[in-house]
Amino acid sequence: MALKYIDIGANLTDPMFRGCYGGSTKHQADLNIVLNRAWQHGLQKLIVTSGCVSDVDEALELVAKDERLVTTVGAHPTRCGEFVAEPEQYYNELRSRIKANPQKVVAVGECGLDYDRLHFCDKETQKQYFEKQLSLAEEFKLPLFLHMRNANEDFMAILERNRDKLKACGGGVVHSFTGTLEEAQSILAFGGLYIGLNGCSLKTEENVEVVRQLPNDRIMLETDCPWCGIRPSHASHKHVSTKFPTVKKKEKWTAETLIDGRNEPCQITQVLEAIAGIKQEPKEKLAELYYQNTEDLFFSKTK
Repeated sequence: MALKYIDIGANLTDPMFRGCYGGSTKHQADLNIVLNRAWQHGLQKLIVTSGCVSDVDEALELVAKDERLVTTVGAHPTRCGEFVAEPEQYYNELRSRIKANPQKVVAVGECGLDYDRLHFCDKETQKQYFEKQLSLAEEFKLPLFLHMRNANEDFMAILERNRDKLKACGGGVVHSFTGTLEEAQSILAFGGLYIGLNGCSLKTEENVEVVRQLPNDRIMLETDCPWCGIRPSHASHKHVSTKFPTVKKKEKWTAETLIDGRNEPCQITQVLEAIAGIKQEPKEKLAELYYQNTEDLFFSKTK
């Protein structure tokens, strides 16, 4: 049986998919090749992650080209400083893009709190504009694509304060989860929230133990590409059976090879294999469950 996947977090507007790394072009743009490889490995849909107004515009242009591509609209916590100069104008720019693209925007986000990278944006600014974006989810009845790093207490307090808005929008997913079991339990106890898992969620033995205990009806799969691949050093790597031909030097790129260190949507197969190995459950069963979880949150509503 061919397994089906939805990648809930793909940063397809990243310059790496145009062959650009650190401001230097290493190879030709290959996003079409990357997408074709994804479809060949069972991807049915991809949710492109947007983290600011300029990201949104680029993502909307991309997803217009393929019915299997959709996007989020929001401001990442590290980009919330972009609100400060003209808060209402910035909010309305996000709002107008959601309103104009009802078939292509499936979530508000990426939004949340990131206290590991306060050099990009301070706590108070993050909290203020995370909370403000919850009104977008309420207005358009869109689920939330959430980011939380080292900020669980403030994150959950904001969600609790806005519980009515989350009921209206149908909940959300805390993507790229790397927190503790206690943090996961607080997220799941809130109700209506899922947890997104990728290679960064499967890095350490502590991560593995958390994932082992997560309920399957609350899990979604993602790559967070071009980052967060499963590396040989990861505790979960021993469970990965699908291997892709790779080249270490970006300049050696070919259409048939992946670039070592650049994660692709097709590698969602490895995330599933790792989770199946950790939980000691059939990957076929888990693939079906995680696919349905994703359908239920993002695609069950008639836009």
